[in-house]
Amino acid sequence: MGRPTDNPRPNKLSIRISDEDKQILEHYCEIENVNRTEAISRGIKKLGSNLEEM
Repeated sequence: MGRPTDNPRPNKLSIRISDEDKQILEHYCEIENVNRTEAISRGIKKLGSNLEEM
């Protein structure tokens, strides 16, 4: 058991991405100073908000 958190993430996901997508993700993480999990979570939330606007 790890450290207690207010945002547990019990679901594991494994994906394959292109080199271009990986570069974009790494660049975003560097600029925003976040890890890949946080960056991907932000992207998913943005997709969700785009759906709500439709």
